[in-house]
Amino acid sequence: MTADHRSGQPTQAAANSLWGGRFEDGPSAVMEAINASIDIDKRLAEEDIAGSIAHAGMLAECGVISKKDAEEILRGLNQVRDEIRAGDFAWSRALEDVHMNVESRLKAVIGEPAGRLHTGRSRNDQVATDFRLWLRGACDRIDTALGLYQAALVAQAEKHADTVMPGFTHLQTAQPISLGHHLLCYVETAQRDRGRFADARRRMNESPLGAAALAGTAFPINRDMTAKALGFDRPMGNSLDAVSARDFALETLAAASIAAVNLSRLAEEIVFWTSRRFGFARLSDAWSTGSSIMPQKRNPDAAELVRAKPGRITGSLMGLLMVVKGLPLAYSKDLQEDKAPVFQAIDDLELAIAAMTGMAGDLVFDKAVLEAAAGEAYSDATDVADWLVRELEMPFREAHHVAGSAVKAAEHKDLFLSELPLEDFQAIEPRIDSRIYSVLSARASMESRTSYGGTAPVRVKEQIDAWRKRLGGDA
Repeated sequence: MTADHRSGQPTQAAANSLWGGRFEDGPSAVMEAINASIDIDKRLAEEDIAGSIAHAGMLAECGVISKKDAEEILRGLNQVRDEIRAGDFAWSRALEDVHMNVESRLKAVIGEPAGRLHTGRSRNDQVATDFRLWLRGACDRIDTALGLYQAALVAQAEKHADTVMPGFTHLQTAQPISLGHHLLCYVETAQRDRGRFADARRRMNESPLGAAALAGTAFPINRDMTAKALGFDRPMGNSLDAVSARDFALETLAAASIAAVNLSRLAEEIVFWTSRRFGFARLSDAWSTGSSIMPQKRNPDAAELVRAKPGRITGSLMGLLMVVKGLPLAYSKDLQEDKAPVFQAIDDLELAIAAMTGMAGDLVFDKAVLEAAAGEAYSDATDVADWLVRELEMPFREAHHVAGSAVKAAEHKDLFLSELPLEDFQAIEPRIDSRIYSVLSARASMESRTSYGGTAPVRVKEQIDAWRKRLGGDA
């Protein structure tokens, strides 16, 4: 925007270049700064041009503009897109947003026909269309990335279907489980994340284009044609809803928040597992950092940063909820603040998924340490109770009491249950015989849990095969 050299204020010609004859004076510098969104929404340039190409083709088909003008518009838009892709495009904050930047450059390239492109639409339906197109692509990228993350976990699970590790509840050693089983839990979780993004994508895949400012248009346009050209399932059925709805962005942010939280749970376990106190696993130098003063340190910084990402991503969700809360129909300028939190959250999530995929494939587990830990803290106590129920037909509550007494006796002598003499077992329950020792190992405990969805390696391997088929090329 040009300015008078004496006052520093925009000239009348510059003020009118965007708003026509309604305003005599240009905006103040502060108004221009708060009003401009180009630094954020220029990321929508590809989508904006795609929408304009579809709109121009439809206008020509419906006889609203001439075929010749449409051809010129198409030629100019392709040139503008090439300039943007090449990094040769000069973005202007004075032109406020991506739409006016593209339209202004289009006019410079093709002249008068550019002015006909905006017939039958508004920046309100234009930005809503661009935003849905961008988020649709983001959902597709995230789905692919989560599939690769799942494949990395399945590959590790396949290596470790028979590896025993301690299962935890309350972060206390509970029962021995398969490491492969543990890793497949996160594969299941990621599949639900993919489902949430697929649901969000399906609901957002309706076209706002042609709703114009809020009430539709008097021109004889064909909204089905533009919807089909842009890959939407259908045009939105209510013009007010088309320009004002942002629940599609909220739903995507909700899915992103849940996915980030799920990633952070494995990230937290990686922090534990790679610590000296646990010693369950090791990350290579590619995923570790050192200390500026402690040369012995290997810090799992990538995992810690993934663990932190939900703070930013859920913050984006809360921020957009507050932007949208209480807005009257239809469009308000508040909605200009919708894109920054979404872009930030999607960037953070895509980076977190990539980091977790890398770490999932990079982890090297210490089987001996895992198996030793699995046998600690009387993790086979439930197996004593199960044996009593199975072999002596004892009610489980009574068997639970007997097993607890056996643990107490072993603790008193500082022994594992497998080391407790038979006479000590028989002092608690005389019917116990030497067969009890067959279940008193971490591996035996793991292998005994053969119910569907259980941790026995035979079940884990079945699930690995099923996931390999389900993931197909990703696996």
